[in-house]
Amino acid sequence: MKRRDVLKSGTLVLLLGTWELARGATIVAVRMWPAPDYSRVTIESDGHLTTRQTFIGQPPRLAVDIEGIELNPALRELVAQVKPDDPNIAGIRVGQYAANVVRLVIDLKQAIKPQVFTLEPVAAYQHRLVLDLYPKEAIDPLAALIAERLKAKEAVAPASAPRSTADPLGDLIAQHTAKPPLPLPAVPVRLSGKTDRLIIIALDPGHGGEDPGAIGPGGTREKDVVLRLAHRLRDRINAASMNGNTMHAFLTRDADFFVPLHVRVQKARQVQADLFVSIHADAFYTPRPQGASVFALSHGGASSSAARWMAAKENKADLIGGLNVKAKDRQVQRALLDMSTTAQINDSLKLGSNLLTEIGRVGKLHKARVEQAGFAVLKAPDIPSVLVEAAFISNPEEETKLNSNAYQEQLADALMRGIEGYFSKNPPLARNRSV
Repeated sequence: MKRRDVLKSGTLVLLLGTWELARGATIVAVRMWPAPDYSRVTIESDGHLTTRQTFIGQPPRLAVDIEGIELNPALRELVAQVKPDDPNIAGIRVGQYAANVVRLVIDLKQAIKPQVFTLEPVAAYQHRLVLDLYPKEAIDPLAALIAERLKAKEAVAPASAPRSTADPLGDLIAQHTAKPPLPLPAVPVRLSGKTDRLIIIALDPGHGGEDPGAIGPGGTREKDVVLRLAHRLRDRINAASMNGNTMHAFLTRDADFFVPLHVRVQKARQVQADLFVSIHADAFYTPRPQGASVFALSHGGASSSAARWMAAKENKADLIGGLNVKAKDRQVQRALLDMSTTAQINDSLKLGSNLLTEIGRVGKLHKARVEQAGFAVLKAPDIPSVLVEAAFISNPEEETKLNSNAYQEQLADALMRGIEGYFSKNPPLARNRSV
């Protein structure tokens, strides 16, 4: 090729590059994730998006101008994705506001504190523009738990039934009325015999929303099967008691939405949970591994290279799910996760051992002992916490079992027996009523 032809072709490449830059990004997908905690709108594109946003108070709405794009069918889909039961979004309007500027107007049901941020490509996602719409009056997990428990209590108790002199729910309400701060680590005080209080188990279905977790060869998403398992275990906990004390389950997510790792821990501490059980279904890059595993936190290094690999994978959930790294309170919340205690880890190992024994009665175990690694979601300093990998979703046989109602029932029964076995040897801690 002659030098002149080479120069011409180089000029053509440069011109094409300039045209591509001028063209801007193209919207490739839109998604909505309504939840009581917050509603999320995700706009995925093949390039970085530049935005300007304005919040109008009366009536409440958020206007977002997306620059450098043209309105396309993918973006129009947002209008139809609004669900009537979305607690925060009443409707969405979208239109070509100016040349290369699309305006998105989100009509709101209440005053919100919006967080608008972008995410770089990760995993299967391209560039993402994220609009997180938090209610101005934040949902209080403990208040929600109390309301749920009162509703359940009224449904089963006759109106004429006398009020019990031992009222653990009333005690919990009284504690909450004082609006205590998050409790700091305290010296554990075991209660012997009957404690006359509500025993709260925090269940944490892994992943959710933008983060599907592992995906099996048949297309099963981890976030879906672990939520179903958590619902089954919740029903068993809510129907049980321990030494005459009522038990109640609290879910960090009760639907398909993303919860950052540190928020999962924060929620469990806000409801003063006695135990924290995070439920997952792991994957490996080959279909051979099989069996369940249970993990606890490690102060030092991981107990095995596999445990270290698993912790690193699970700790990436915030990157995939989409965490606003500029949020002002993130550093504070991260600091809370560094206060893990030796007592917490020891209790977690006891809980994990009970769970592992019972799981082994209904299915295969990947490891016969509780493993340890630096899982971020297990760092509540005052709550025994474990992460259960129920099976390898990447194994076709175990993927089928995870989708089986019969196996999920067996697994939920096993987890329940493990929790009860732990409490039979380790009565619940006394709650510090001064906090």
